[in-house]
Amino acid sequence: MRIALGPVSRISLGLVSLAAFLILTLDLIFSLLPDQTDVARQIRKRSTEALAIQLTALVQTDNLEVLRKTLHAVIGRDEQIISIGVRRADGQLVAATGKHSEWVPPANNKSTLTQVVVPVSTDKDIWGQIEVAYKPSTPHSLSGWLKYPSVALTLSLMTVGFLVFYLYLKRILQRLDPNAAIPDRVRTAFDALSEGVLVVDDKGRMLLANSAFRGMHPQAAKDLTGKPISELSFLMQALGEEEANHPWRRAMQEKRTVVGETLKIAREEGAELKVTLNCSPVQDDAGKVRGCLITFDDLSMVEHMNQLLLDTVAQLEVAKKQIEAQNQELRTLADHDPLTGALTRRAFLEQSQQHFLHTVSVRGEVCCVMADIDHFKSINDRYGHLVGDQVISQVANLLRTQLNPGDLLCRYGGEEFCILLTDVNAEQAMGFADNVRKLIEAQCGQTVIPGEQVRITSSFGVASLEFGGTTLAELIKQADQALYIAKGAGRNRACRYDDMTATQIKKRFAA
Repeated sequence: MRIALGPVSRISLGLVSLAAFLILTLDLIFSLLPDQTDVARQIRKRSTEALAIQLTALVQTDNLEVLRKTLHAVIGRDEQIISIGVRRADGQLVAATGKHSEWVPPANNKSTLTQVVVPVSTDKDIWGQIEVAYKPSTPHSLSGWLKYPSVALTLSLMTVGFLVFYLYLKRILQRLDPNAAIPDRVRTAFDALSEGVLVVDDKGRMLLANSAFRGMHPQAAKDLTGKPISELSFLMQALGEEEANHPWRRAMQEKRTVVGETLKIAREEGAELKVTLNCSPVQDDAGKVRGCLITFDDLSMVEHMNQLLLDTVAQLEVAKKQIEAQNQELRTLADHDPLTGALTRRAFLEQSQQHFLHTVSVRGEVCCVMADIDHFKSINDRYGHLVGDQVISQVANLLRTQLNPGDLLCRYGGEEFCILLTDVNAEQAMGFADNVRKLIEAQCGQTVIPGEQVRITSSFGVASLEFGGTTLAELIKQADQALYIAKGAGRNRACRYDDMTATQIKKRFAA
């Protein structure tokens, strides 16, 4: 597994390695550090010689019991000694302590660093020798080597030196101006952005602020390089939460982009500034977070434009309703006769066709009634066209009062009306026509010309799907034929199409 080291760690490691190399080189040349082997050799030589003098005196007195006790005492005091033995010249082991039974004489009986042989002499000749086995002066395990003075010194030097160099360099590099590490073209590019941009490191220290951010508040206009972002009190007040919960902290800890944080920044020189804060963590090639890029989008202008847009939309909505009302009024004027309020012939044919097709599709009843004011020309000639218009209007009002919802009334001609009745049969349509006829005769004359006895009557023709018509045009034609028969029969009456004789139909067709 690859261990990723930061620049400060790599520099510190290089410096401490160089320092250790220099120290070891100087020690090799000038012997600055003591030789542990040589020191051990000198100590063991002196201690063994002192022991030999003491044991020689005991050997000469032939006091073996005291000799053994002395050996045990010596080995108990010096932990470097493994075993001690006193051997005669004939090879007999007189006294021993420790594991001296494992003693293997050194080559040529010459003393070594771990096996020391000291001859014991009397006044006459060589009595024997004292044998001392020492522990090895160099360790044989990793833990032993780690405790070895020269190794421990070197490791301690490198460890402490690395920590000292690391803390020193980290402190120094923090104080260096990071502007030198940011090319001018990058700074110029950030300054060209309309939104505020702030770059912080993983400790929250500010490294770069563009011109848009510096213009957000007087505090931001100062030199912010290397300072903690927490020193920007206007930003901290706007956030109003603990530093650990700040958006850039969450972005760096969770390694994700945080967007849409809306802030209101108070400013002394004017109204508060509303911004949207977005944070994006900056990671190195190994995925470690090195800092955070923070942007501030000014919403003040956007809100102003949104308000203008809402006002415009509201005005357009009012204009739309006015246009719809005018269009509805125009449709009403186009579809309705201005004198009577009844449908025009064009509108009637369009709407009645829809009613007819729907009723036929559900097997319902449809009837058509044609009405005509009797001797209308004589009314115009005698009373004038103004009274004639009043008569037409009054007849239309009477017709309208007798209609059911869904029925259609049309001013088909000058004084002629066409009515489409749905959900009624021929008998009911005939009753409708005769009832309206009576109302016209009884009411219209007195209403139109008060105080004068004017007799206004009308004639009606009734047609129904029951009479064999299959289309709306046929139904209207049959009602018109029945109206013609009613006029020919003396007027002021209602006739059904199925009451017409073949001769009458033939005569009507001929006409």
